[in-house]
Amino acid sequence: MADELVKTALLDRHMKEVFDWSDSETPVRDALWDYFMEKNGRDTMKTEEDMLPFLDYSDDKIESFVNENLKK
Repeated sequence: MADELVKTALLDRHMKEVFDWSDSETPVRDALWDYFMEKNGRDTMKTEEDMLPFLDYSDDKIESFVNENLKK
């Protein structure tokens, strides 16, 4: 249980806490969900499928993805 909390800690932090280019209070997890929902035409099942790997990604991999895809 504790490993799960540590593994997803970055996903639960606010965007502005993790990324100096963001001033958003939105948790990283929600920002990613919104990104995939837009990309998938609001298909919840496809978005859930796209989000699953992020539960196992390292913080560096998540940060890299967000910087490449969500940074405006």
